[in-house]
Amino acid sequence: YSFNKNVMLIVFCLFFTANGCPILLSPLDVVVEYGASFSVNCSYSATHQFGLSWDGFDGTVEESEEIFRFVDKVTDWETNLTCYMSSNETQCSQDLPITIYKTPDSVFISTVNHRGPMTEGQQYELQCDVHNVAPVQNLTVKWYKGQTLLHQTNFTDTIETPVNETVTLLIRPDRADDGAEYWCEAELDLGAEGPQPHPTNSSKPLSIAVYSPPYQKIVNFNSSIFLSILYIASIQISVF
Repeated sequence: YSFNKNVMLIVFCLFFTANGCPILLSPLDVVVEYGASFSVNCSYSATHQFGLSWDGFDGTVEESEEIFRFVDKVTDWETNLTCYMSSNETQCSQDLPITIYKTPDSVFISTVNHRGPMTEGQQYELQCDVHNVAPVQNLTVKWYKGQTLLHQTNFTDTIETPVNETVTLLIRPDRADDGAEYWCEAELDLGAEGPQPHPTNSSKPLSIAVYSPPYQKIVNFNSSIFLSILYIASIQISVF
């Protein structure tokens, strides 16, 4: 009998050493919008009877195979949730990974230090302002001309609370860009557990006017007839 007890004790210890804490959380992680609600279930995979709690090892322990928690409204950016399991032989806990996100209040595009038409061949800077977005490490800012993707920027900051971000793009328009529309888009990629498709917010389009400096070419057909072609944003032809 004593031998059997020792064997049982060894097997029990090996179970926890090899497999860690046998707590099961469903879902495994939570992605929730700021101000929204979520729920989670905590249970255990062991065959022994344990007590479960959301309030720590010294909190109220329920002798149940599973416990449930409903969070009515997420208003704390540092929201944490941990399930605790305890018995006479052991104690362990499992944290629930929680990602809280917020889509931008606004996305705005503008030119930097310039107003009016742009000159062909000159370099200009466009600016995209993304206001009050979180988490920034999941943010991608994309630049478009019409429906063509020009560039995108990702962020590595680990700040979890809302931030403002500014991204710039250098362009060198030519005459074909006269009337082109540029715009930027903020996208939050929150992984497989996040909303699908990814939440996006776009700026209003910025239409640019391109001024092409005129130049003139004279073609001599004979001693009395000349053809003068004047190039501007659109081609005009005059015959003298």
